[in-house]
Amino acid sequence: MDIIKDVFRKVKADKKKLEAYGFEYDGKYYCLNKDLLDGEFEARIRINDKGQVSGKVIEKELDEEYINIYSDSQYGAFVGSIRQAYIEVLEDIRDHCFVKQTFNTPQGERIAAYILKQYGDKPEFLWSRYPDYGVFRDKCNGKWYGIIMNIIGTKIGLDKQEYEILDVKADPVTIASLKEEKGFHEAYHMNKEKWLTIVLDGSLDDEIIRAMIDLSHDLVDVSDAWLIPANPAYYDVAHCFDEKSSILWKQSSDIHTGDIVYMYVAQPYSAILYKCLCEETDIPYEYQDKNVSMKRVMRIRLLKRFKEDKYTFEYLNSLGIKAIRGPRRLNKQISDKLG
Repeated sequence: MDIIKDVFRKVKADKKKLEAYGFEYDGKYYCLNKDLLDGEFEARIRINDKGQVSGKVIEKELDEEYINIYSDSQYGAFVGSIRQAYIEVLEDIRDHCFVKQTFNTPQGERIAAYILKQYGDKPEFLWSRYPDYGVFRDKCNGKWYGIIMNIIGTKIGLDKQEYEILDVKADPVTIASLKEEKGFHEAYHMNKEKWLTIVLDGSLDDEIIRAMIDLSHDLVDVSDAWLIPANPAYYDVAHCFDEKSSILWKQSSDIHTGDIVYMYVAQPYSAILYKCLCEETDIPYEYQDKNVSMKRVMRIRLLKRFKEDKYTFEYLNSLGIKAIRGPRRLNKQISDKLG
């Protein structure tokens, strides 16, 4: 039973409040002694300059520490009354002299503050069983790019202490090069080929961790926009939206409801003519001829028409698109350039 740890989770000491409460600074610790149970026992609380709390309960007649309050096997009424009195003193100090934090470590707090400032994302605490696990996700597409967790060090090859860690996404080359470096570990609880674990104990500078967060965010900050080819030799694509705003189209397995679809029409146009929204997927549709075979389709709705000379193949080529043979996801940089 770690009473101090349980009471002072996710809080930070305020030195001015400590002094106002009655703590005295001896050059190393903020110190406070407080009687328990009509003076038979005394709580001696010490808080160092880093805000770390330590405490003892002293049986005053013997001038010895009363350690029974820490034993899980000691449940007698007398021991329980001492333990409860001690906890109440600690909780009162916490409530009056400490401020709440989102995470348990100063570095975890700084990283969360950076993410909020840089990307506007607050942590989400999704599991009642793991109340300290905070997920950071891209607010546009909902994809995770960071998770702060508290785990026992043995889970990542360290000792039995509790550590606060950050999981970030990374490419395989980066993972291979960093996972043996100090402060980095093979991903805990996530896909080891796509994630990397960082220990938030100060072994890595904040600047390095911020760079890893930026890399992770870049990996999920991809557009949900697609470029699909259409051949007017097989279908009258140029007039497909003349009478209806929504049509059925052969579905790519990776396109989902809500995705943006840019339709590139081949010769004689060789340009993007339409911007559409995918409204529905996985619609059963049996069709086959000598040119195309379909078992399912998606419904796409027209959002915008483009002039034939706006997004030509030459323009797309300048953006790095060298061929358009099948559906392809567009990165955010390209999708931002398209209207």
